[in-house]
Amino acid sequence: MNVIERYVVGGACRLMFAMVGFLIFIFTCYCAQRYLTEAANGTLALDVVLDVVFYKVLIALEMLLPVGLYVAVGVTLGQLYTDSEITAISAAGASPLCLYKAVMYQAVPLSILVMLLSVYGRPWAYAQIYALEQQSQSELDVRHLQAKKFNVNDNGRMIMAERINPTTNHLTEALIYTSAGGKSSIFRAHSIDIIDPSPLTPTVALHTGTSYTLSHEGTDDNEQIYRNLQLHLNPLTPRIEIRRKAKSAEMLTQSSDPADHAELQWRESRGITALLMALLAIPLSRVKPRQGRFATLLPLTLMFVAIFYGGNVCRTLVANGAIPLIPGVWSVPVLMLAGLLLLAARDFSWRQKFSR
Repeated sequence: MNVIERYVVGGACRLMFAMVGFLIFIFTCYCAQRYLTEAANGTLALDVVLDVVFYKVLIALEMLLPVGLYVAVGVTLGQLYTDSEITAISAAGASPLCLYKAVMYQAVPLSILVMLLSVYGRPWAYAQIYALEQQSQSELDVRHLQAKKFNVNDNGRMIMAERINPTTNHLTEALIYTSAGGKSSIFRAHSIDIIDPSPLTPTVALHTGTSYTLSHEGTDDNEQIYRNLQLHLNPLTPRIEIRRKAKSAEMLTQSSDPADHAELQWRESRGITALLMALLAIPLSRVKPRQGRFATLLPLTLMFVAIFYGGNVCRTLVANGAIPLIPGVWSVPVLMLAGLLLLAARDFSWRQKFSR
């Protein structure tokens, strides 16, 4: 690595670390606020919030790291163009290749890291999040239930109580709503004791109350008055999208579902997309002298929007079977590579000098 390459790498790395750190901080604050709200509403146990936020940040790194390098390269090179340093570098006999080599020193290791995070870290983190939410929302841990509030989980189960005693697992003047098998059930009880709080077999004992079962088709409604009733509640049913995100690459490969193949292609393409984004930032960073180091942000932003939404649209179309698996989600990296070759050809053209 020569002096010019070290100079470019140093400037881009410093800016990238600052940007990624700031983005992680903002994303962490957003996740913490979101899951603390769920904990306050009784849909998530407070003691798992920190773990869920950590896994969410780990998942987000596959996007935050490429974005940080992409913007850092564009802004750093934009500053060199603005200060006419690129002109001086060109006058010293350097070719455009030195810029691409400098960016490659950063982009290749980062793209490998992003690929590993996407293929292995992302499904592992989603599996951990699902396990925590499954345990928190399925088990009847009254410590995260709020009195005089509708405590709802993702399975549609709702519990409300006038008073809650977390020491004895006892609820007073309580209401439970469940829905399964085409029927909705409402249980109103003077008091409720938690018999089994486990996620797999949550069970409660209801004392002195009334139950109502309402058929969704309106053909089998009934009312029951009881003194003592033991109720087995349904465990949380995992959503199909969370289940897919938590699948390993091997499971996705063996699946015949187009949505699973779209998820697999999305994970596998993250590394090469991160590399191509960093390289695309080189020609997009070109500005006129004294135009301002942030003049490159508009083309950089437009390109990122096209890449981000293009990838999501392709993944959705592949999952729906609207476009074939080949090229599938790889359509976006192929278009990025074609655009990079065209822009790089302009840099290396005999008619286009290193700066203008």
